[in-house]
Amino acid sequence: MKKVVLGFSGGVDSAVCAHLLKKQGFEMQCLYLDNAGEEARNDAVRTAEFLNLPLEIRDVHSMLEDLVCKPFTEAYLRGETPNPCIICNPSLKFKMLLEYADEIGAEHIATGHYARAENGVLYKGKPSNDQSYMLCRLKREQLDRLILPLGEFEKAHTRALAEEIELPVAKKPDSMEICFIPDKDYIGWLGKRAELPEKGNFVFHGEVIGTHEGIHRYTVGQRRPGLFNERKLYISRIDAEKNEIELALWEELFKTEVFARGFNWLCDKPEKEIRASVRVRHTKWENPDCTAAIEGDLVKIICDEPVRAPARGQSAVLYEGDRVLGGGFII
Repeated sequence: MKKVVLGFSGGVDSAVCAHLLKKQGFEMQCLYLDNAGEEARNDAVRTAEFLNLPLEIRDVHSMLEDLVCKPFTEAYLRGETPNPCIICNPSLKFKMLLEYADEIGAEHIATGHYARAENGVLYKGKPSNDQSYMLCRLKREQLDRLILPLGEFEKAHTRALAEEIELPVAKKPDSMEICFIPDKDYIGWLGKRAELPEKGNFVFHGEVIGTHEGIHRYTVGQRRPGLFNERKLYISRIDAEKNEIELALWEELFKTEVFARGFNWLCDKPEKEIRASVRVRHTKWENPDCTAAIEGDLVKIICDEPVRAPARGQSAVLYEGDRVLGGGFII
């Protein structure tokens, strides 16, 4: 019987994963990465007990601080828009799963992500809840041993199955907030960790037209409150050094050229330009075809159709059909 380590939160997704892996005949060990509070930990314990599953709990607060929280804070203060899950997955979550699997001699690791992993290749999940974008920086050795039981599921199917097998978490709401900022007050969270930027200027077409409350409160693509000459304006660029926020009209947000650094290839690194499609944020509707080529330390992506407001710090992820080719950080 093959052994698998399941990343287990106690929520509906990981609980249904456990049920499916059991049905497939896996010998399972669950791993709860404790980075929240007592209530979340107790939920995981209760769900594991209900499913009669062994559960290992590992405190990862210190690792989370060093590998995710600190870079997240620094990126925001540079005027970037970081995605903590994309940073956390390869460096903490999947790293811990793989290390524990090696400890106990398990061949595989598994999580409740809505994507498909087949023979070391990563693919999109169902369009309504695809999470492949979040997994773009996985290491090849992590992907080679990964099972994603919910890859063919939609969320409604997962919840229906949870109710069918009478899981106590069947109706538990999805967690939408950043796990280390559970109250969603990221401004307050940043304020406890760093000296926040002061007020500065809003600039539109080279003209100062108002004052912002600090660059950490804004992200590229966000609408500025109010109107200017009866037009809506949007954040187009954040200049941390000048403490300025540049504004643009809606139609000026769209770009055809995107550069990405630190690209993580989940396929053989291409030696010449390739045709692909690209996603520049975790949305379902923007995925235009493009041409991508390596230029020094960067990947240059030319989109057939413009993408809206590519933001520094977010990821540009390339796809070949449903296959994830890799991703890098937008500059």
